[in-house]
Amino acid sequence: MSEILIRGAACVVTMNDRREEISGGDILVRDGEIAAVGTGLTTTGATVSASGCVVTPGLVNTHHHLYQSLTRAVPGAQDALLFGWLETLYPIWGRMGPGDIRVSALAGLAELALSGCTLTSDHLYLYPNGARLDDTIDAAREIGLRFHPTRGAMSIGESAGGLPPDSLVENEHEILEDCIRVIDSFHDSNPGAMIRVGVAPCSPFSVSRELMRDAALLARDKGVMLHTHLAENAEDIAYSMARFGCRPGQYAEELGWTGPDVWHAHCVMLDAPEIALFARTRTGVAHCPCSNCRLGSGIAPVRAMRDAGVSVGLGVDGSASNDSGNLVAEARQAMLLQRVARGADAMSAREALEIATRGGAAVLGRDDCGRIAPGMRADIAIWDVSGVESAGSWDPAALLLAGPTRVRDLYVEGRAVVRDGEVATIDLPAVLADQRRRAAALAGI
Repeated sequence: MSEILIRGAACVVTMNDRREEISGGDILVRDGEIAAVGTGLTTTGATVSASGCVVTPGLVNTHHHLYQSLTRAVPGAQDALLFGWLETLYPIWGRMGPGDIRVSALAGLAELALSGCTLTSDHLYLYPNGARLDDTIDAAREIGLRFHPTRGAMSIGESAGGLPPDSLVENEHEILEDCIRVIDSFHDSNPGAMIRVGVAPCSPFSVSRELMRDAALLARDKGVMLHTHLAENAEDIAYSMARFGCRPGQYAEELGWTGPDVWHAHCVMLDAPEIALFARTRTGVAHCPCSNCRLGSGIAPVRAMRDAGVSVGLGVDGSASNDSGNLVAEARQAMLLQRVARGADAMSAREALEIATRGGAAVLGRDDCGRIAPGMRADIAIWDVSGVESAGSWDPAALLLAGPTRVRDLYVEGRAVVRDGEVATIDLPAVLADQRRRAAALAGI
């Protein structure tokens, strides 16, 4: 039995069912699980001082494309809308290989960890030159984050009226066979699982109606979750109306893509009936505010979704469309955009933090994460609020208004992934040097 006591926090923001905040709070961790939360706790194990710190649940990232951390700020894509942005980047991504996928995942996961993220999904939908989902899973195991990779896919290339080049699409039978392989090899349905796998055709404009339907049937047969992009911008809506004769929400419903085992990325353009559909079916949404701003897609109706009862989490999206992977900064952006759209009282700092923690955990079907409470997994972020970012703050727990964007310490399953502001599990400078070399090679430098 191993124990760690996180002791004497300025405030523990529990995000438990009562939303308790505990001044001078302690958290006792035993064998990867939170054993007790309160004050005056003791242990025979190790003690970590949280004096001058705010402690929160680890943040949860519900949408990412980790491979894109090799293609930030690509000049030809910097000012393009979604479809033009994709058309610029597809040929570059087509030159990547397994080593590129793995190193970009390591760098992207490290960036997430430093921003307080303990659980992340990833949507890998292209597999050039022998790359496999296994490459990202290997990276997540090395760095120690809880991981929900999804086996994405594209099957309709340019010659068939799709957006991606033919060289990046796959045979649909082979896609489904590989989904079965990765689920059987890696998916863990047990409480406390470090790896769960999802099925994730890229988008309605890059796969067939048949693959969408078959993917849903396969996922439900295997007991895993479903993920895709939906209603991201006006181009997306226009494509759906022209190609399918209906809006994206209706298309998703017709093909079995609604329910508590489904979450859709972006959903910027959902209308009121689609929001009601998602609420009624308990379909989740990954809200990606920075990417939506970067690509000019619009402001997702998060306030309306939340008020209707839709489960909403946050996603940093890929680093080619963000171009960052800082999840606490994403939470602040989500709060600010709702205020721009609806007024200063549209979303509080605490509500945005809730979306980033227990909200994301709910979207990913994890009732064992996202809260600091006995019986939850010990995924914990410690934020030092004694620095300049929080100087003068009257409410240190309002991290998204005045607080650091980098954690002091981060624990996943009770193990330190970040310690004293540095990644503790990998040689990050070596990873970044490798990443720079690979990015230069892709750019032909």
